[in-house]
Amino acid sequence: MSEFRLFTSESVTEGHPDKLADQISDAVLDELIAQDPTSRVALETFLTRGLAVVGGELTTNAYVEIADVVRKTIVGVGYVHTDYGFDGYTCGVMLAIQQQSPDIALGVDTGGAGDQGMMFGYACNETEELMPLPITIAHHLTRRLSEVRAQNDELGLRPDGKSQVTIAYNGDGPDHIDTVVVSTQHDGNLTKEEVEQIVQEHVIQPVLRNYAKYLKGRICYFVNPTGRFEVGGPQADTGVTGRKIIVDTYGGMARHGGGAFSGKDPTKVDRSASYMARYIAKNVVAAGLAKRCEIQVAYAIGVPDPISILVDTFGTGKIGDDKISERIRQKAELKPKAMIERLGLLDSNRIKYLQTAKNGHFGNAAFPWESTDLAEKLA
Repeated sequence: MSEFRLFTSESVTEGHPDKLADQISDAVLDELIAQDPTSRVALETFLTRGLAVVGGELTTNAYVEIADVVRKTIVGVGYVHTDYGFDGYTCGVMLAIQQQSPDIALGVDTGGAGDQGMMFGYACNETEELMPLPITIAHHLTRRLSEVRAQNDELGLRPDGKSQVTIAYNGDGPDHIDTVVVSTQHDGNLTKEEVEQIVQEHVIQPVLRNYAKYLKGRICYFVNPTGRFEVGGPQADTGVTGRKIIVDTYGGMARHGGGAFSGKDPTKVDRSASYMARYIAKNVVAAGLAKRCEIQVAYAIGVPDPISILVDTFGTGKIGDDKISERIRQKAELKPKAMIERLGLLDSNRIKYLQTAKNGHFGNAAFPWESTDLAEKLA
């Protein structure tokens, strides 16, 4: 194995406590934007056994029964019975929400960024989605695991779960799948062997058939490696919005600025600039200008234009990173209002942020920032 280097990425199911917290924050955001696109939202969700707490800052003209949205989201994920330790029908819901500081609005209302910080976008030619292979397969596994659970109650699977995929790389890119880990919450009457059989038959093997070119030799599998995973969800671990930022992005293959996405309206450049950076990086790769591309943008609060833009193609660029950067500046407007308009980030008919909080914010063709309509202009 010395000629290969191993890289690992993980994903989590929609029933993982942190992911459920992300979904609740984004479900509330969706309802607010649908009624009032000018809503300024920065909401966090905290989950523990029998309790959901939504707190943060909010300025809006909308009226939303937030507790109802919270319960609907929890039930939709599958926490519908007290045996699961968390039940959307009966859990407590607490709200701790205040008005967003008017000091922030002084800069945002005039078109400035909603905060300072740096954001990254990334793309590569490893998959059809122009995403890294490890996180792509990991997301596919957790998405499949959730689908199997929802469609087959008789199997005894529960909402919480994780996946992890290790890919062996050579100098030319991904060579083969080395290790697959899947952990799933399950009913108490299932043995470890029964869970392994269910997961292999209904989840792992159907997913890996889509990646046949990477099935070379022996793959190491781990299914519920502790032997038991009956207690899960918010009963077992607290969930908090924004704790799965690497799962949300590129599985660790690219750098991360540190800001989470869910629960934030797109005036917050943590969200909108990260989406725009992904859009640009994907179009650079789609245009054939590079095999890999990472974009960094940075902002000062209240200032419309980014204070820096950096392009890195890791030596795979065809025309030089400085020339690519110049084309980006010419073809892609990076002011917050322009990014929001270009990607339709306040169009509730075009984007539902709840969907972004389930299986990653990137790689899903339904999201506007996954379009490659800029590639021809950059080429």
